[in-house]
Amino acid sequence: MTDEPLDRVPVTVIRHPKERISKCSLRFLHDRPEFTFLRARQGLQFDATGFLLLAVDAPPLDLSDRGHPLLLLDSTWRYLPQVAACVIGEPIRRSIPGDVRTAYPRVSRHFEDPTGGLASIEALYLAKRLLGDDDASLLDGYHWREEFLRQFDADTA
Repeated sequence: MTDEPLDRVPVTVIRHPKERISKCSLRFLHDRPEFTFLRARQGLQFDATGFLLLAVDAPPLDLSDRGHPLLLLDSTWRYLPQVAACVIGEPIRRSIPGDVRTAYPRVSRHFEDPTGGLASIEALYLAKRLLGDDDASLLDGYHWREEFLRQFDADTA
């Protein structure tokens, strides 16, 4: 018997090989049963048909998207096209609605981050919340948790 809620949204994460797990905002989720982690590598093809693929330039996610698993591409913005190349099939592209700002300090000297971009854990938390799986424990271990929640509350007030 498990105390996991029945409405847990399953999540597949495809991570760029250069993404350092020690710095990754998702590193505390590896032992959770609703998560599958894959490493983007030469030849990997993930059929994302029926998955909700989080993307900043897509229609907003809402409750009508319930019932679909999530696909999250975990990478710096610079390497995101390489990770996206692993995705085949017909994913359902969705974005986080609103003007939620990241609490993660951005420091890229080589690539401009999109203004609507969030840290992977922030996007994941909000997506699952919008799908009815509000689990604040996803943010446990996230260094900027309190700042993010404060900003999120302020942005949605």
